Amino acid sequence: MKSSTVIKIFIAIIICLGIGFLGSIATQTSVDTWFSTLNKPSFNPPSWLFAPVWTTLYILMGVAAGIVWSKGFYHVWVKTALYHFGIQLILNASWSIVFFGYQSPLIGLLIIVALLILVLLTFKWFKIVNKTAAYLLIPYILWIAFATALNFEIWRLN
Repeated sequence: MKSSTVIKIFIAIIICLGIGFLGSIATQTSVDTWFSTLNKPSFNPPSWLFAPVWTTLYILMGVAAGIVWSKGFYHVWVKTALYHFGIQLILNASWSIVFFGYQSPLIGLLIIVALLILVLLTFKWFKIVNKTAAYLLIPYILWIAFATALNFEIWRLN
């Protein structure tokens, strides 16, 4: 692997983890207070699971984005893939801010549905550029699909 690719992967991982850190600030403001008072479905995972899952997902996302970026930002498909990736990353952070920060499961649900759609589009574009990069997004897609169902049930139950 070329050193320029490794540098791009490293930068992309730092960006993804940074976005995750921003989202975690909003989460921490209400996870032990407001969120703990909500009715949750039986499939709600334990709280300790979220940090390692999200850390792993952000690293995989960063590796995937770095691989795509290394193919050359001058290519229209690379630009398109990374634009989709960037917008879904913004939606990702927005979900935490809205759901936990503003304590709004309904608006959070709307955001996470949009996020899921955008992540699927990102997968499609990543696959055009590099199949390995796309496959690295599969755990993220599965987790967002699970989180969408969880968000829906929390909204429905409350």
